[in-house]
Amino acid sequence: MKLPTVCPSCENTLNVSQMKCPSCKTEVSGDYELPVLLKLNREEQEFVVNFLLSSGSIKEMAKQAGLSYPTMRNKMDDLITKVGQLKTNL
Repeated sequence: MKLPTVCPSCENTLNVSQMKCPSCKTEVSGDYELPVLLKLNREEQEFVVNFLLSSGSIKEMAKQAGLSYPTMRNKMDDLITKVGQLKTNL
């Protein structure tokens, strides 16, 4: 099951309020912000994972995706901007 990160009513970022250990059943409750990378949508998270798996090569990512290097570079620049904005809001 995918972790919901956006409110279905108002589309604001959700916070984590409870976590539970599946082994001993210990529960931790509070109001915790999601880490920056979990605030990205699924496609953006996959982009980050693919970037790591391609050893940080945008050229390799573009090749694997069948896109031009400039198109992939633009996607990277957009993601860099978004992550920068999310970090600023912490």
